[in-house]
Amino acid sequence: MRKRFVAAALLACLCSAYAGPREDAIAVVQKWAEAFAASDVDAIVKLYAPDALFFGTGSKTLVTRPEDIRAYFEQALLSNRPRGATLGEHVIHMTSEATAVVTGLDRVTGTKDGKTYSADGRVTFVLEKRGPAWFIVHFHRSAIPG
Repeated sequence: MRKRFVAAALLACLCSAYAGPREDAIAVVQKWAEAFAASDVDAIVKLYAPDALFFGTGSKTLVTRPEDIRAYFEQALLSNRPRGATLGEHVIHMTSEATAVVTGLDRVTGTKDGKTYSADGRVTFVLEKRGPAWFIVHFHRSAIPG
């Protein structure tokens, strides 16, 4: 048992050693989707840089302040639960070792009046490595035109 644990720990270290900027950036998007599904406002807001630019699906204006990003997600995530978000077809474009653009199609789900609904959209995350951590510096999601 101990040998298995040591082997698993060693493998985990080796795998993480090979992770690069692309994997680190997409991990933030995965954390975003997990926080969205959990309706965890604190977790999702922590992924945004303090100077992030934000256009949510329901945004009528450009959001530029952390407290307004929080207010958006408090309204969006704390209703129609359970929620979900999945990133479908997407492209990751590394503009540098510290900047990534993730653009693709997504689907968000929720529950209203006991019925599950889904909404397909177009989404873009711009991520930037600041110090040891990656943050969302720009977010835009819009519905797919009907």
